[in-house]
Formats: sequence, C-alpha cells, structure tokens
Amino acid sequence: MRIFIRGSGRAARGRAGVPLCWIVGLLIALGVLSGASLHAGPAPPDVNAVLAKLDDLYKSSGSIGRVEMTVVRPGSTRTLVMRVWTRGEDRALIIIDSPAREAGTATLRVGQNLWNYLPRIARTIRIPPSAMLSPWMGSDFTNDDLVQESSYREDYNARITGRSTDPPGWQLRLDAKPDTVGLWRRIDLVVSDDGWLPVVERHYDRRGDLARVMRFDQVRVMGGRRIPTRVEVTPTGKPGHRTVMRYLEMQFNANVPESTFSLQRLEQNR
Repeated sequence: MRIFIRGSGRAARGRAGVPLCWIVGLLIALGVLSGASLHAGPAPPDVNAVLAKLDDLYKSSGSIGRVEMTVVRPGSTRTLVMRVWTRGEDRALIIIDSPAREAGTATLRVGQNLWNYLPRIARTIRIPPSAMLSPWMGSDFTNDDLVQESSYREDYNARITGRSTDPPGWQLRLDAKPDTVGLWRRIDLVVSDDGWLPVVERHYDRRGDLARVMRFDQVRVMGGRRIPTRVEVTPTGKPGHRTVMRYLEMQFNANVPESTFSLQRLEQNR
C-alpha cells in the first residue's frame, strides 16, 4: 500500500526520509497492524435468518408445555400455572390449572381466530384482531404474546442497526408493515452472538412511544432445544408493574392431534 501527499508527486516520507508505505508494511509484518484491525468487528448475521430463528424459537410441528406466570402489582402478586399445546404456526391452546378460582379458563387460537373460555359464566368469547395487544388475564403479556399470532418475518420490515455492548449482541430494528392491525409500530431488539437468542426487546406503540421492555434470560436446554426459560415484561409508566413467565416443561416436535384445537375441547377442558 502506498500513501501519497496530493500534488507532491512523491511518496510521503517519515522524519528519516523513509517512505511511509515502507513503515506501514513493516508494522503489518510485525503484527502491529493487521487485516483484522483494518476491518474490525464480526460480520453481521443475515437478518432473515435471525427473524426465522426468533419466529420459530418456541414453535415446532407440535409442542406441549407447562408454564408459570407471575403477575406483580403494587401490593399484590398472583401466580398462574397453565398447560400449553401448539401445532405448527397457527394452532395454540392454553388452559389454566391454578389457582383454583382461575382453573379452566382457556384461550384457543385456530388460524386468525382467537377465543377465550370463561368457566365461571360458561361462556366462550371471540377476541377480535384489534384486541391482540390487549392484556391477557390481567398480565403485562398480550393476547398476541401468548398465542404468537404475529410474525417477525411477515409483519415487520427489519434491519440490523449495529452492535450492542450492554447487553452484548446484535441490534435490530423492526418497523410494522403498512396496513397491519393490532401490532406494535416498532420493535428494537438485541439478539445474542451465541445462537441469536433474544436478550431484550423494546416495544413501541402506534404513537411511537416506548410501551414496554421485555427481557429474556435463564437460557437452558429444554425439550432438546436451547431457549430462554424466563421472560420478564415491564410496562413503562406503571411503577411496580411487571409480569414474569417461566417455562417449567417443554416438549418440541410432539404428536399433538388436530382435535386438540377445537371449541369443544376449549369448553370441556376440565
């Protein structure tokens, strides 16, 4: 590599009259400069591959699990334990087992349709698409969080915006595609270097205001898959409010029959 001073017509030289290109070459040979230093940092991952990993992290051809959800409010804490079944990308059934006063309450997703069953009044209620961001069972998770109707790949335009140092990983920005219903306007997230697992997500509402922060940790191998087993959601502007979800058991690629996801099963889940 040769370095020239514009207009001189002669190679730039150091104090002793040695051309700077010789000095640079010597430094490279001595290891002071290297190709890595000229091109610092790891190459960013393929954004579509990252989104596919996030979409499919807790999904498979069929899954069965047990989940604990703790809802914290100023002066009170309540914990729900529930069973979860999924099939592919558009079938999900959630049944609450405890506490006793909530037992039997269930949520069913089939395709674009979502229902809640309330055993106290023996009534099934259809949830409209516009309510996908409404709280699920009084928690800080939404209906969409629980049944995962939205897709990072299909519903957002995404790009990698750079490196994150705290926490370490890659930063992504996701902007909701035009004409989408009930989705966040924007999501900023960080994925880890080791497997592109989610570490933190920041969700912005339709006004562009930060609505909540979601953190993922306690990474373990469960059901043969490495996943974060603890997810904490903290809404903004609500001091003392947070919800923690823990995966207690998970089976992936399980044989879950189609008959699991029916209104009859929803209403007779006891």
